[in-house]
Amino acid sequence: MRFTHFFIDHPRFAIVLSVFLTAFGLAALSILPVAQYPKIVPPTVQVTTRYPGASAETIARTVATPLEQQINGVENMLYLSSQSTGDGNLAITVTFRIGTDLNVAQMLTQNRVQDALSRLPDDVQRQGVQVRKTTPAILLAVHSYSPDNSRDTLYQSNYVTLHVKDVIARLPGVADVQFVGERQYAMRIWLDPDKAAAHDINASEILAALRSQPHSNKARILPGLRGVLRHRGASRRRKSESP
Repeated sequence: MRFTHFFIDHPRFAIVLSVFLTAFGLAALSILPVAQYPKIVPPTVQVTTRYPGASAETIARTVATPLEQQINGVENMLYLSSQSTGDGNLAITVTFRIGTDLNVAQMLTQNRVQDALSRLPDDVQRQGVQVRKTTPAILLAVHSYSPDNSRDTLYQSNYVTLHVKDVIARLPGVADVQFVGERQYAMRIWLDPDKAAAHDINASEILAALRSQPHSNKARILPGLRGVLRHRGASRRRKSESP
């Protein structure tokens, strides 16, 4: 008698054995280890900062070079790359060996950045230098628009910064949120050199007076600077009226 014929001749035994094997398999499924894919992408840490008003060449010379010199050689580092843009942004990506603890890598990079802060320009130190864990791959791209075209790109960028960016950054697995073509509200000031000389003040003193004012104040003439600042439109009218 063949082995298979035994189960054919004893159907009840076959059914009981089948149910037992199925129950045993379902019970074992919950405790079996789940195989994980090996890590094949090297972990990266990104260092970012801003230098308002500086060109890409200036940022590379005065900001990127001191940071790269200090970060270079951090433990388990493979290589680093930097990108300076014309809008005053700098991003340095530090790539580590596969298997490196990303939290430890971030801490070591942060320590190196702290050692280089004293060599950076004052404006960069005021902006701060951020060190974040990140991946070079983009997970998701979101485009904002105004359905009825009643809001311009400046308003949309400001709205996303205030109400959307922080919400996305808090999602599990999101390391960083970056803007492409970000717009910010700003005020540009032109100085009248003749009136500044008449008041015996220079650009550094005017800049210090501007920084000492609360940013939440409404537009007004600052104390001691009345008659020195002028609007670009007024300057153009004066030039057009001159013979």
